[in-house]
Amino acid sequence: MIRTTLAHLHIAALSHAGLSGKNNEDRYAVSSFQLAKDDPRPSIFAVVADGIGGHRAGEVAAELAVNYISMHVAESNARKPVKILENAIHDASQAIASHSAGKAEEHGMGATCACVWVIENRLYIAYVGDSRVYLLRGKYIQQLTIDHTWVQEAFEKGIITAEQMRDHPNVHVIRRHLGGLRLPEVDFRLRIDNNETDEESLNNQGFHLEPGDTILICTDGLTDLVWNDEIQQIIRSKRDLKVATEALVALANERGGHDNISVVLLAMPRVEETLPKKGLFGWLSGE
Repeated sequence: MIRTTLAHLHIAALSHAGLSGKNNEDRYAVSSFQLAKDDPRPSIFAVVADGIGGHRAGEVAAELAVNYISMHVAESNARKPVKILENAIHDASQAIASHSAGKAEEHGMGATCACVWVIENRLYIAYVGDSRVYLLRGKYIQQLTIDHTWVQEAFEKGIITAEQMRDHPNVHVIRRHLGGLRLPEVDFRLRIDNNETDEESLNNQGFHLEPGDTILICTDGLTDLVWNDEIQQIIRSKRDLKVATEALVALANERGGHDNISVVLLAMPRVEETLPKKGLFGWLSGE
């Protein structure tokens, strides 16, 4: 793909360390491309990673995750998005594991990741861990990802109820992450309907986005403290995406801000909108 300075979606992103006093171990990046010199179709790729590990190891792991995944996708031909995403995440996981093995103070570090790739108006996602992707369409919000956590597994097995999940002592026990000795199983389930089978969710890759649709990618520092209906209301009520990201982070901090908070918003232009010729970035990254 060829990097461009003009994005075909509206984009805003913000990351905040929260109020706990710990380092910001979240990282994100957003890039825009055209598919090839002879193929002008536009593409946006975004990734969010949440680091795991002490002594600054988490932020190193998240940085490696974002950089390796972004680079792998950027160097691809975009012809098989799902396979490209799987290889990119495995590449990043191996890089984290290799880095961790060489430094005692960074031993055992890891990261979650949530990736969104929009090619024209087709949506592809891939994820490992508990960072999430949401779709907002009109007044509805749908969590597209399924957390790889102890509480999610316990809920699916009927051990705990949905109400018990949020405050359970094991709420932050992650079942999959990048950086382990074994390559993580990358999840490609794109859940449009909560009653879907896993096979149906997998078949949703390449989902058609409509004008006005908004994609949210975020770490658990947001979703631990701000409910889905509140997320939807804030995003839809603000005058632009930048103000919405600021409002989401501010609300999480008002409620304690016990973790790092990262928010990336991508919005399909509405039919009546035309994107400006200048002023949209081709690369955005942050912590």
